Amino acid sequence: MKFNKWTLGLAAVGVVSLTSAARADETKISQLNTALSNTTISGYVDTSVQFTPQSGSDHAGGSNTGTAPNYYYGNAANSINLNVVDIAIDKPMDESPWASGYHVEFFAGPVAQAMGLNNDIRQAYITLRTPVGNGIDWKVGQFDTIVGYESTTSANNPNYSHSYGYNMEPTTQTGILGNYKATDWLSTQAGIANESYAGNGLYNSASTSGLYHPSILLSPTLTAPDSFGWAKGATFTYATIITGGNTSNNGGSINGGYNGAGAITHYAGFTLPTPIAALTTGASFDYLSAHDANGNAWDVAGYGSYKFNDKLSLNLRGEYYNGAPSQPGAGTATPANFFYTGGGYGTAGNGYQEAQEFTATVQYALWANVLTRVEVRWDHVNHGNGYTTPGGSNQQNAFMLAAQAIYTF
Repeated sequence: MKFNKWTLGLAAVGVVSLTSAARADETKISQLNTALSNTTISGYVDTSVQFTPQSGSDHAGGSNTGTAPNYYYGNAANSINLNVVDIAIDKPMDESPWASGYHVEFFAGPVAQAMGLNNDIRQAYITLRTPVGNGIDWKVGQFDTIVGYESTTSANNPNYSHSYGYNMEPTTQTGILGNYKATDWLSTQAGIANESYAGNGLYNSASTSGLYHPSILLSPTLTAPDSFGWAKGATFTYATIITGGNTSNNGGSINGGYNGAGAITHYAGFTLPTPIAALTTGASFDYLSAHDANGNAWDVAGYGSYKFNDKLSLNLRGEYYNGAPSQPGAGTATPANFFYTGGGYGTAGNGYQEAQEFTATVQYALWANVLTRVEVRWDHVNHGNGYTTPGGSNQQNAFMLAAQAIYTF
């Protein structure tokens, strides 16, 4: 055991013994090892190659004319991309009734920049348990939203590109969220968060109004028990986020006299196994009512995944989007419908906007810890020409071919 000069000096005059000092140091080391023993570090590196013929030099500007959809985040089209580097540090809760822990997740790269995350922190929260009933598990801090079929973590999704529905939803929220598992088939999340609605159909990850316009979060989930046979494990989730207001309107009138601020988001989604063990299906429904723009948008998507073997699978997604004013005459002064084409929601002109997309993704695990994908996607708008080629011609259709590789550690 090596001691510092101060400890040796105290030992020389008999104030302390080297034996007790050694025991004290060993105790400190033991306490440190105990504190770190359950801490884990994980993460991933996400890269891609994306070819989008319709996309010009700046397709992430938020307009729905002159650009093709930005299927991921940042300036990903027609280039080789580092999408994001994710590093998470976890101290999980144990089984004790007053357990605690934490989760810190760093999210760096073009995806994080496009999402506007605060200091590249995607999540950072404390986990706490209170022994009420079966136990309530709490998150306090910044966490992923409760809404949506798809995750910000691309590897958790069946496809490389995101759906329209994903882009109608918030990504992260800062607040307090409780999770209670009433039975094996019913669990519920509920909480309150700072305002995440930024106005005109946009969500952001940072709050501008905090609890002056809080977001109320609620999400029950049903899970089919073993008695459901081949359908066991099927899940159905409903989630809603209600935000009371938005300061960007300054109390003024919107769209020729319609007043209002804030937004309400509704989401419903399910996953369903089938009698064919290799085939899994799912569906989602998103609805956004944006009071400041007197408009609403909704989206429905269907998912199918067939697993040929442990390495190879085919994932399909079909989607229909509809954005329309909620009151006659709305939609001329500010965006009244929200068709996602890149950095934000852009107006599609008077009336409404309809769009469809179909995505096919072949997924193969060739290397250990590496997920590789090849994806083809087709988008179509029903009204007008929503996409412009670099040469300047307007089209109703957009196409994308992409390859993705994600290393998870």
